Amino acid sequence: MSSPKVEVVLKNSCGLLGEGPHWDDATQSLLYVDIKLMDVHRWNSLTGEDSKVHLKDSVGFVVPRRAGGYVIGLGRRLSLLEWDTATATTIAEVDQDRGTRLNDGKCDARGRVWAGTMGYERGVDNYEMGTASLYSLDIDRSVTKHLSGISTSNGLAWSGDNRVMYYIDSPDRKIYAFDYDLEKGEISKQRVAVEYPADTMDTYGEPDGMTIDLDDKLWVACWRAGAVYKFDPETGKTLQKIDIPAKQTTSVCWGGKNLDELYVTCARCGMTDEYVRETQPLAGSVFKVTGLGAKGRPAYMYEG
Repeated sequence: MSSPKVEVVLKNSCGLLGEGPHWDDATQSLLYVDIKLMDVHRWNSLTGEDSKVHLKDSVGFVVPRRAGGYVIGLGRRLSLLEWDTATATTIAEVDQDRGTRLNDGKCDARGRVWAGTMGYERGVDNYEMGTASLYSLDIDRSVTKHLSGISTSNGLAWSGDNRVMYYIDSPDRKIYAFDYDLEKGEISKQRVAVEYPADTMDTYGEPDGMTIDLDDKLWVACWRAGAVYKFDPETGKTLQKIDIPAKQTTSVCWGGKNLDELYVTCARCGMTDEYVRETQPLAGSVFKVTGLGAKGRPAYMYEG
């Protein structure tokens, strides 16, 4: 197999915290967010246009909605976004008694949104631990809390048969697996699928955003490592490392006409303009990785 090719798709498109890539197969567009700058981006791969909507709070994720528009995590509010008017309508507020914000979110095969929060941020990599939660938003718009005591809720993925859900709480440096009941939207039997080796922060960093391929292998963006790792969740073994020329790699998703392109978002948190120019010139960019010999599944949209 030829070596993977890493190329810049959108240079420095995120001014602070690029995250949450979602490939919209119907429009061949990449959705992603700049959490701290409160922007939702939509890059059309056919025209090359990168448009954005600016909101009034942090925006943790974006997924399309079958009935039109998008579902976003806006502050602590699960909201509906109307793109043309930049109007956000609240569905529900979570963690009402805590200083958290919504972070990563994704839909399961039934069209439910799963989204988690993260602790109050005092600065880069400085936030309250154990105060966040993991929720689901069902098609009838009911909200269920599934986990508490979380620090930084991040990557979500489901096996091809929808019987296993994978989940990341970043500071744990582990990828968890749960039995998944697709009909009920319930998780059980938590266990560790992948555990990062000790004393490897420079090479592995912390697990952040995640996706899964047709062979049920996990692809994980590693914060502070400038890398995406491929793992076998059945054995816990590392299968591949892809170096990304930006230290703060945040998340990944499959895209392209054949869903064989891996899109990677990055951040530039805590970096001065001088530091970016001299040390991290591609910080905050969106990358595309090809030649991986793997493909993903189409991402689901919210059915509520």
